Amino acid sequence: MSDLGHVLVLAGGLSYEREVSLRSGRRVSEVLRATGTDVETRDTDASLVPYILADPPDAVFVTLHGGAGEDGAIRSVLELLNVPYVGADPDACRVAFDKPTAKAVVRSVGLRTPASVTLPKETFHDLGATVVLGRIVERLGLPLFVKPARGGSALGASFVPTAEELPAAMVGCFAYGDTALIERYVEGVEVAVSVVDLGSGPIALPAVEIVPDEGVYDYAARYTAGHTEFFAPARLSAAAAAACASTAVTAHTALGLRDISRTDLIVDGDGVPHFLEVNVAPGMTETSLLPMAAEAAGQDLGELCRTLLQNAASRSAAS
Repeated sequence: MSDLGHVLVLAGGLSYEREVSLRSGRRVSEVLRATGTDVETRDTDASLVPYILADPPDAVFVTLHGGAGEDGAIRSVLELLNVPYVGADPDACRVAFDKPTAKAVVRSVGLRTPASVTLPKETFHDLGATVVLGRIVERLGLPLFVKPARGGSALGASFVPTAEELPAAMVGCFAYGDTALIERYVEGVEVAVSVVDLGSGPIALPAVEIVPDEGVYDYAARYTAGHTEFFAPARLSAAAAAACASTAVTAHTALGLRDISRTDLIVDGDGVPHFLEVNVAPGMTETSLLPMAAEAAGQDLGELCRTLLQNAASRSAAS
């Protein structure tokens, strides 16, 4: 593996998830410094490209969440600058970041994912909200789950137990994006499975079970300590845990991801995992799921991040 000189952690950005990104960046920088790595943390402002051109880093760790951090835009710029980075390439990011597209890809390789309807805001308004929403309820049944087709951290996402609550959920969703994904709600155990490739192919870390105090894993439950109980590894049967691991690795591979990802699943009463979405820049905060999974696997987070950076640098040198 390549020796590392200095590395760059990108954090912040202008998405709705800026504050979470800054926390992830601080955490990654801290654990890397604990390994003796020379780390600089930068925001994605007008000074970034001149900074990189003046002193190119050996590799970049992207902790930008939502928007340009996960849709491939920043990674396209890094490729223009010939700077290696941890994570999926721009094309794979674009596919994974769009939830309906990602669902179609994983369904094509045999994974289960909740039945859904994708509805742009214009269609919602132009064709008559009442009629369209009525047909959605008839087709998918209740309860439902509504979320923006692009984005993360559960911003704009709502659990919808009754038809009367669906219009408000749609309005809340459209506040964070122009397209809504309406899914049939699957009752079960919510888990997240992180996948890492440290050089020998993608492997799943132990699943983390998520039990929010209020029943819904929303923004507050994700990032406020004490609002959610986590179990790492998840309290699943051996067969269900293996199925979750296989599902996450299959999704990672089918979507063309690289180095690191996190797949969110619901495990139904029969122990069958249902794919919800995948994250190409998993959160790295104190309450985030990938660090919990790494700890459950007995892996030091700093060494894991350093290995990913070394692999990115080596991959660039080889090409």
